[in-house]
Amino acid sequence: MESIGIGLAGFGTVGAGVFQALQRNAELLYRRLGVRFEVRRIAMRHPAKKRAIAAPEKLITTDWSDLVNDPSIRIIVELMGGTEEPLNLFRSAIAAKKILITANKALLANHGIEIFQLAEAANVPIFYEAAVAGGIPIIKSLREAFVGNHFESIHGILNGTSNYILTRMTESNMDFHQALGEAQSHGFAEADPTLDVNGWDAAHKAIILASLAYGFWLNSVDIQVGGIENISPLDIQFARELGYTIKLLASIRSHLDEKIEVSVHPALIPQAHVLASVNGVFNAILIRGDIVGESLFYGRGAGQDPTASSVLGDLAEAAQAVAFPRASCGFKPHNLRGQVKEAHSCVSSFYLRLDVDDRPGVLAQIANILGRAQIGISSVIQPEGKDTHQTHLVLMLHNAPTGAASEAVSQIATLSCVKGKPVLLHVEHFA
Repeated sequence: MESIGIGLAGFGTVGAGVFQALQRNAELLYRRLGVRFEVRRIAMRHPAKKRAIAAPEKLITTDWSDLVNDPSIRIIVELMGGTEEPLNLFRSAIAAKKILITANKALLANHGIEIFQLAEAANVPIFYEAAVAGGIPIIKSLREAFVGNHFESIHGILNGTSNYILTRMTESNMDFHQALGEAQSHGFAEADPTLDVNGWDAAHKAIILASLAYGFWLNSVDIQVGGIENISPLDIQFARELGYTIKLLASIRSHLDEKIEVSVHPALIPQAHVLASVNGVFNAILIRGDIVGESLFYGRGAGQDPTASSVLGDLAEAAQAVAFPRASCGFKPHNLRGQVKEAHSCVSSFYLRLDVDDRPGVLAQIANILGRAQIGISSVIQPEGKDTHQTHLVLMLHNAPTGAASEAVSQIATLSCVKGKPVLLHVEHFA
């Protein structure tokens, strides 16, 4: 009976969940894999902190280098959070020829180039299924199941916290802060939810997916990122009247010029589209390949058990790498001249909401600016209101370059008849 030594770096919610899952399903894993996983060291920053799942005291250390220096440990599972300290762990572990597993999307998004270059040079495999979409096996699918496809597009709802907030705003007419408070009370949002609601948690995942799909590691400065903080019940109501649902959507698509478009922002999705029905804390990813066509992945994108499940899957693959060393380190560059399409040149249709003076000539002024920018108007909504001096004005705009639309809206905002800040949202038709 072979036993493989494991080192856990981090014992928070996910780390404790992995430890518990290894204990719960140890026999099942042995019967399926023919090996046993034995946790031999656990590195944690605050050993005295009370936890729902207790770690054996004899395994605890406060220094992750103890995991790297322990010759009985073959695999290190990094679940620490942050980027600086985990990056140092990765550098040391790769030099020591330790196989690595991580759920750290920010680490990979920001330092993937360095990490995979080091791993390739040292012939050390890295597994990271849990870094994107929790329990959904999307990394393995991109790398293996769809390896023979050119990817035409990938669209995803990749952040459960923001999706829960938007769902509650839609279902119960809550404002953003009410829905965020409810998410925090249920444990669906962190005390500091910044990366969830500003779009960057989803953006880190989108960078990993796009890099895998198109064969070159993307830089975070090259992608468009927007959050849901400024979405109001008014926008959700108007979107519903127009036949749409608002979601925080990650969009990745290739263009005829071979440039790759990557963005994360709140977008209007047709109510009839499958992604519009993804609610609560669930994630979904829609992939379109040139051979396979469309494939949908749906499931819990975060949380202790779904993430632990993906880590166990990576452990199973890592066990095979221990027995049969492999050449692949986890990322294979195959598009060394790949480029990201400039944000300002990406084309979309748009939803524009304005608060304006209710008087003749206002729409003409706005249409004049849009016309000069070569942006057409497909429909207009101006509801009757109790205020006889101001009204809401909603315009659905035809396809236009993002830069041109943003510049036109900036000019519209300077009109004396426009009150407050305009709201400009993308409309996604998945073409």
